[in-house]
Amino acid sequence: MAKNASMFVKMATILSLFLMFVVLAESRSTLVDGLHKAKSAIVCNQVIGVEVGDDCTTISQSVKMSLESFLAINPNINCEKIFVGQWVCVDGSATN
Repeated sequence: MAKNASMFVKMATILSLFLMFVVLAESRSTLVDGLHKAKSAIVCNQVIGVEVGDDCTTISQSVKMSLESFLAINPNINCEKIFVGQWVCVDGSATN
């Protein structure tokens, strides 16, 4: 009986170490990506308040900016939850 318990403990330990290794390996890329993103600086020269009916696409089109550029200078925006009165940057740059 003690031999079976010992085998179970060894297997549980090996499995735990394996899972910890997998989690560490997966989170490493996230941490590295986060450090690279943190190096970029955003400079905003003009902001506007979101109005009724606005969304990310209509705002970017109204200021003759690509959606990609708009999102680059508004990195924390959630286009699904944009709200009236929210300040968004419409003229700026994102540098590394």
